[in-house]
Amino acid sequence: MKSMRKLIIPITAFSLLVWSAYGIGFDFVLFRDLGNTYRFIVTQWFPLDLQDAGIAIHAMIITLQIALFSTMVALFIALPGSFLAAANFTPSRWIYNSTRLIFNLFRSIPELVLALIFIPTLGLGPMPAVIALIVHNIGVFGKMISELIEAMDKGPQEAVQSVGGTKLLVALYGILPQVIPHILSQYFYRLEVAIRTSLILGIVGAGGLGQLLYNDFKQFMYQKVAFEVLLIMILVTAVDYLGAYFRKRVI
Repeated sequence: MKSMRKLIIPITAFSLLVWSAYGIGFDFVLFRDLGNTYRFIVTQWFPLDLQDAGIAIHAMIITLQIALFSTMVALFIALPGSFLAAANFTPSRWIYNSTRLIFNLFRSIPELVLALIFIPTLGLGPMPAVIALIVHNIGVFGKMISELIEAMDKGPQEAVQSVGGTKLLVALYGILPQVIPHILSQYFYRLEVAIRTSLILGIVGAGGLGQLLYNDFKQFMYQKVAFEVLLIMILVTAVDYLGAYFRKRVI
């Protein structure tokens, strides 16, 4: 009986894999002409076109600024709200449910849709992308931090309460010191995601590298696209190493 139970998960997982593959029309035969992609990249993407390198580098900086500003603002907004969405800290059940619902709504709306919603008000440029990323990341950070708060060790919290500490003091001295290293670790991952998402938002005129990529693809200027892709790789790698450095310093 136990052996049968152990097989349930892999069998279920394999069944879902097959079901999903059938739904998307997956077929290994489609990959027999994979060499066409290789030839396309080798012949059309190289050598890199550095003629507008200065413009591309400036666009990369704009992309980083969009991602940094939006994720930092979202984190500062979501952090206090996360305590209201944590079952072990919230003052009442209806506040808990209301806050969780807001976080779920913000997280469920794709950033591209949010950017399109804000374009009539904010116009084309980085601002619709910034607001879209802020709204979405409030939902993401809110869920993530609230679950961290719920999972934290109760010892430090009880120690603050035992000396007459209020709920605010419990949050400041019993919970925050425990969750901050985990938040920092997750923040850099969300920053990487925001960088990649801002590239997609370039389709709706959000500026940065995403808009350059979109424009150059439309004009079949693949050698410029190759240089822009290289800048994206450099940017994401730099953020990854920076995140690893800070995690070592804090955790």
